[in-house]
Amino acid sequence: MIDKSMDAGSMTVVAVHGIQGTSASWKSVAEACAAQASFICPNLRGRADALRGQGPGDYRLSRFSQDLLNITRNRLDDRPFILAGWSMGVSVALEYLQHNDRPQPCGLILLSGSPRPGVASWFRQQGDELLVEIAEREKRLNLAMAADHQAVAWTWEELQQVDHTASLESIRLPTLIIHGDADPDSPLEHARWLSEGIRDAELRIIAGAGHSLLTENTAVVAQYINAFITKLYHAQERP
Repeated sequence: MIDKSMDAGSMTVVAVHGIQGTSASWKSVAEACAAQASFICPNLRGRADALRGQGPGDYRLSRFSQDLLNITRNRLDDRPFILAGWSMGVSVALEYLQHNDRPQPCGLILLSGSPRPGVASWFRQQGDELLVEIAEREKRLNLAMAADHQAVAWTWEELQQVDHTASLESIRLPTLIIHGDADPDSPLEHARWLSEGIRDAELRIIAGAGHSLLTENTAVVAQYINAFITKLYHAQERP
């Protein structure tokens, strides 16, 4: 529950990047939402200055979820927080929520993601051709900073069998889902799987938007996030 003595500007958002992104992915949205919240944007393993794994097993969602746990325990000081994820960050957030013994968020924001990332069309190749495809997608998404290509390949290998569909109904958090209706990587159907599975989730669809919502649709995304944060506080103020 949100502490009513806090104002909206003191809310913390822990924001998780995508499979090829880094903490830089959230920079423009964090700046646009600065009046409403402060953002903690960690680099998961294999990204920027974070630790490197030695093989696919080091890039399972359970390992990313553990990275996220270290952040919530070490940097939040028991402050309430919203958990946000973009693209693969959605899968990391959903994995994190399956563990009730961890610090739990007071709200959830999911962008451009899927409960079944293995059936999304992020990549189609294997082996050396996959590494080439990763480099090409990096350019297409116009990522300011990008993850190590081998780390991405191993992460994608581990995501193939992930399916959070059955666990969505157990989520009892105010949830905002933002998705572009022209997303070629996670088609709109994936957002509907999320919104239909999570009780009372709010789905916001951005017309004509693709996968890179954080950088290409910053103003609209920030508007929806700011409104969501305000709604959380107003809900707590009701008797």
